[in-house]
Amino acid sequence: MEIRPIIGLEIHVQLATRTKLFCGCVLEFGAAPNTRVCPVCMGLPGALPVMNRSAYEFALRAGAALHCRIPAASKWDRKSYYYPDMPKNYQISQYDQPIASDGYFEIPAADPAAPGLKRIGIIRAHLEEDAGKNLHEGLDHTRVDLNRAGTPLLEIVTRPDIADAEEAYNFCVELQRLVRHLGISEANMQQGQMRFEPNVNVAIIVDGVEHRTPISEIKNLNSFRSVRSAIDYEIRRQIDAWDADHGYTLENKGKQNYGWNDRLEVTEFQRGKEESHDYRYFPDPDLVPVAIDGQRTKRLESQIGELPVIRRRRFGLDYGMTEKDGDVILADRATGDLYDGAVAAGAEPRSLAKQFVGVWNHLASASGKSVGQLGILPSTAAELATLVADGKISAGGAARVAEAVLAEPSNAGNLLQLAERLGVVQVRDTAAMQAWVDDAFASNPRAVADALGDNPRKAKAAPGFLRGQVMKISQGKADPNAVGELIEAKIESLRSGGG
Repeated sequence: MEIRPIIGLEIHVQLATRTKLFCGCVLEFGAAPNTRVCPVCMGLPGALPVMNRSAYEFALRAGAALHCRIPAASKWDRKSYYYPDMPKNYQISQYDQPIASDGYFEIPAADPAAPGLKRIGIIRAHLEEDAGKNLHEGLDHTRVDLNRAGTPLLEIVTRPDIADAEEAYNFCVELQRLVRHLGISEANMQQGQMRFEPNVNVAIIVDGVEHRTPISEIKNLNSFRSVRSAIDYEIRRQIDAWDADHGYTLENKGKQNYGWNDRLEVTEFQRGKEESHDYRYFPDPDLVPVAIDGQRTKRLESQIGELPVIRRRRFGLDYGMTEKDGDVILADRATGDLYDGAVAAGAEPRSLAKQFVGVWNHLASASGKSVGQLGILPSTAAELATLVADGKISAGGAARVAEAVLAEPSNAGNLLQLAERLGVVQVRDTAAMQAWVDDAFASNPRAVADALGDNPRKAKAAPGFLRGQVMKISQGKADPNAVGELIEAKIESLRSGGG
């Protein structure tokens, strides 16, 4: 029996506009229920929608980055269905003329034997408004909050080109990086700004005959982990269901909606899935079709820049950047641009990466920013990295210099002079360092005994401890590499009977 999962994704991305898609209500997460509403998003009679231009331009930018075909014109449609959180009883969406279609998105290939990029087809990307939110907790009735109603969403629909749960996970991670890179969404999943709906079924081939299980759409997943876990579970569930009943096929059961129970880590049947004709799509009479200006599209394309997946691969090849460092440095476009600029300004790439991760990222996280949002210049980052690489200041000294630069930007004029004022310039006077080493040995006889003893683990750890004591005594001024050499020399001298 041969098993082949068939996986596609539908992703809803909340666009980072100031207001809703068809009205002037401000988008604000966590606002008091029903305080960010108006007659338009509440669906009151006589209220007419007006298109949000920023949302449309964000969608065009995404379509271009996804290598989609952008049509000369696009239109709005009404998708009819009733839920309490959809006050108009229809959703304004796009049906047969989406803003973008027939594209692809490249992600790192999962097979280590064949490194490179795998292309996942994009069927379409279209704009639509979000529904409100039903609240069920704590009462015997449902409450409805319409603050989200009318929020601009970009729905991206892939082809079923995804091979397994891990590949789906990687796709979602890379797509989040892309929309943040484009500046079209914050993609904060805790705030519902990016939601995933995998479509999963399995081709089971027995004696040359292929059987396909029903397609399950798993609704509203809001974390990368749940995407991976839900797909993994659903594949196993469908195989078991077909094994128990060979009539469990797409032809017999059709498409179905499932929910994901994160506590039990199982999918749960919700209902049969509607087809397009069930929604009774028709053109929205209150919104005119939109002609898409080719010049505007070209201008938006020029703003895209190097895509994150391409930049990550280049940083690995050209700069030897690790995956772990890349997660910090490529977290957003501004940080990647700063790193590129600092390398161009003369910084050694590996030393610079260590400083981005160990110094700048620590300071950025404390202020709720990324490194690229700190406002430092590439030349400043390059100079600080060079001072450490040249042994003029230690990593700890670099942290103090960086803090001083952020506290007073004028300090960035000459970092070596700033380091001298802060007293963190490393001392390379061998006599002074030898005196600090001798002091550390005299103050820590147990560590010295461990270094000279027969316990391999203690003997290995002792020199590092002693070096830390020297750095403490010297207040970070000693050159740690030179100190290490002096410590090893003194240990050898003691071991051989010297002083």
